[in-house]
Amino acid sequence: MMLSNVQSDVEKINKKFKDVEERRNAIIKGTRDATILCSKAIVSLHSHKKKESIEYIEKAKKLLQEFKELGKDDLQKYLYIAEQEFVEAFCLFSIAENSAIPSMKSLDVSDISYVMGLLDCIGEIKRMIIDKIRSEGTSNVNTLFELMDKIYGIIYPLAVYDNLMPGLRKKLDVSRILIENVRAIITEEQRRTRMIDIIEQFEKKIMAIENSKFE
Repeated sequence: MMLSNVQSDVEKINKKFKDVEERRNAIIKGTRDATILCSKAIVSLHSHKKKESIEYIEKAKKLLQEFKELGKDDLQKYLYIAEQEFVEAFCLFSIAENSAIPSMKSLDVSDISYVMGLLDCIGEIKRMIIDKIRSEGTSNVNTLFELMDKIYGIIYPLAVYDNLMPGLRKKLDVSRILIENVRAIITEEQRRTRMIDIIEQFEKKIMAIENSKFE
């Protein structure tokens, strides 16, 4: 039969792509769940619920490990977004614990996911800084500010590879804006605090002078 080889090969191709499609659908659904878990972890962390946060992170890690195996060599790109969220959540937790930011190898993620996740973490560090300023003033935010600036500085040289990591330059631009925004907020808050101190000292002097009149 003239088409026997064609028929056989098309059946093999159909079987191959059916397998790819089934794995792809499973990965998309599974990584969506992992992304949601990471988002919950970040929210919990900002609410000072560290135990709850790490539980979400561990669940997300387990899911990602399962789907990394399912992705084999051909579907790893579908893990990037979820891995990126995982890097962001795990690194933020490490920062909150005053621990070293984990390596790409220890997180078992792709290079693209690692870099993008770190840049996204800059935005969450900004949120931490704002929360600290509201509750404690500017006395304990310099370390966090320096950290977000250093993360940006370390990653910035990779901007030349934007064609290999689509969206990298845009994320770097956003990160730079966030850093400058935080710098302005800290500076303004410090000025406001100094002004309040000056006014309070002036009021104390006035009160002292007024009190001395009645002595």
